[in-house]
Amino acid sequence: MSKLYIVLCLFNLYADYIIRNARLDEVQAGIKIARRNINNLRYADDTTLMAESEELKSLLMKVKKESEKVGLKLNIQKTKITASGPITSWLIDGETVETVADFIFLGSKITTDGDCSHENKRHLLLGRKDMTNLNTLKSRDITLSTKVHLVKAMVFPVVMYGCES
Repeated sequence: MSKLYIVLCLFNLYADYIIRNARLDEVQAGIKIARRNINNLRYADDTTLMAESEELKSLLMKVKKESEKVGLKLNIQKTKITASGPITSWLIDGETVETVADFIFLGSKITTDGDCSHENKRHLLLGRKDMTNLNTLKSRDITLSTKVHLVKAMVFPVVMYGCES
C-alpha cells in the first residue's frame, strides 16, 4: 500500500472526525433537501459549509475549533465566502475572510445568482475544442461507427462533466 494512499485515508478520517465532533449534523443551519438538513459537502480535501450568514460563521468557527484540537489549522487565505445576499466581511484570527461572487466546486462554477449558462457555454467550448483536436475524425480509413464511438467516449464526457452539480 502506498504512503500517499495512507496519508489520504488518514486525512479523510481526520476530516470526518472534525465534522462529527463539531456536531454539524445536530445544527439546524443549512439547506433543507427532502426534509434533511445539509450544511456541509466534502470531497477529498475540500469542505463546503452552507448556511445563513451568522449561522455560517458559527459553523466555520466550530470546524476551526475542532480542527485545532487535532493539530490542523484553518487556512484563512484559502477560505472564501459567497452569499446570495449582502454579506459583511469577517475577521478570523485578525485576518479577513475573502468574499467572492463565485467559486469552483468539483469543477463547476457556482455563482451567487445561481446562473449556470456561462458554465454550459464553457463545457460546450471545451467539447468543441476536443472535437477539433480529434484529427482521427478526418481520416477516411476509420468507419463512421468508430468515429461515433470516439466522439461518445472522448467528447461527450467533457461536455457533460459537472452537469449534475
